[in-house]
Amino acid sequence: MIYFVTGGQRSGKSKFAQQLAKRLSDTPIYLATSRIWDDNYLERIRRHQSDRDATWRTVEEEKYISKHQFVGEVVVLDCITLWLTNFFMDTEGDIDESLKLTKRELLEVLKQDFTLIAISNEIGMGLHAENANGRKFVDLQGWMNQFVADLADEVFFMVSGLPLKVK
Repeated sequence: MIYFVTGGQRSGKSKFAQQLAKRLSDTPIYLATSRIWDDNYLERIRRHQSDRDATWRTVEEEKYISKHQFVGEVVVLDCITLWLTNFFMDTEGDIDESLKLTKRELLEVLKQDFTLIAISNEIGMGLHAENANGRKFVDLQGWMNQFVADLADEVFFMVSGLPLKVK
C-alpha cells in the first residue's frame, strides 16, 4: 500500500503522515532523507525528532533508500522533496538525471512488500522561482510528485492541517 501526502510548507503533512503510520503500526519506521545543510535544517530535524516517541525507529538515508529492508513495515518517507534535492545537487542540477535516478530508486525499494507513506511538497503553487535553478527544481518536483501520485493507492493534499483525499 502506498499513501502519498503532499501540500505546502507547514500544512500539516508530517503530523498527518505520522498519525496515519501509528494507526497502521505500533512500531513504524521514519525514513529521514534530509541532509543537514545549515543550523536551520538542524533545528527542523530536531523538531521532527521530538514529534516521535520511542516506538518509532529512524532510518537516515539521503539517497539510496532501496539498500534498507522494510518488508512488512510501515514506513514514513519524509520527504520526497529533500530526497530529490540531494540528487539534484549531486547531479549539479541535471533534471533528467535526477528524475531518472529517483524514479529508479523508488521503484527498486517498492519491490519490497511494505506500506509506504511518502510526504512531499507542492512547491509550484507559489511565487515563480527567481533563478533558473529554482525554476528547474520546481519542474523536477512537479514531475516527481506526478510519478509518486500515479503509483500511490491513496493521495492526500494537506491544507491548513486538514487532509483532502484526492485519490
